[in-house]
Amino acid sequence: MVGTLTGISSMATRAVLAELAQAYTARTGVQTAIASVGGVDAAKRVAAGEFFDVVFLASDALDKLIAAGHVLPGRVDLVRSPVALAVRAGTPHPDVSSEAALKQAVLAAPTLGYSTGPSGNHLAALFERWGIADAVRERVVVPPPGVPVGQLVAEGRVALGFQQLSELMSLPGIDVLGLLPAGTEFITTFSAGVAAVSPNGDAVRAMLDDMASPDADAAKQRHGMAPARDGFIQETTP
Repeated sequence: MVGTLTGISSMATRAVLAELAQAYTARTGVQTAIASVGGVDAAKRVAAGEFFDVVFLASDALDKLIAAGHVLPGRVDLVRSPVALAVRAGTPHPDVSSEAALKQAVLAAPTLGYSTGPSGNHLAALFERWGIADAVRERVVVPPPGVPVGQLVAEGRVALGFQQLSELMSLPGIDVLGLLPAGTEFITTFSAGVAAVSPNGDAVRAMLDDMASPDADAAKQRHGMAPARDGFIQETTP
């Protein structure tokens, strides 16, 4: 019997992985311990050689770790996760139903928040494409690693926040406005792989096969995500 499988993930998949891992333990008896931190920090820790059995990250970040030899080849894509928007509960809801409306909402917001990693890079590139990056740069608040953007929104420190729907949908004190509108949408595939330092590769692969199976679909959908083998329906709202 394998001992406890240790893993590391970004915050976006914390809740869904907790549910999937708990269900796997109930069925098999295999225990797991998955630390959830900022995605950039997670990648740095794996690259530094810290011991984990399994790594859960955005697919592009995981590919870099595979290329560098820190994660074994053969990544398993688990979920597709869209970026959504939120405001503090009880405050007016700006129109974000189209790209033009979203641009105006961004320009009107006194403060904007997004995290590091793929979603933050996407927002920064979007503002550049719109030609407003310089105009809003001083208004952008990037939370410390591991702190949800939604928390800053709930505290009133950010007027308009952008983050994975999975991270926003369960936070108190905020109103989720929906997904980014057509033409601005951003969906991240989160994947997993066996850490190169792990002696438990077979056990990890068995767990990942389970997490990627249709039996896990309902849990993924409850957390605002879609199975990675499926397309994500843009019209889906929380």
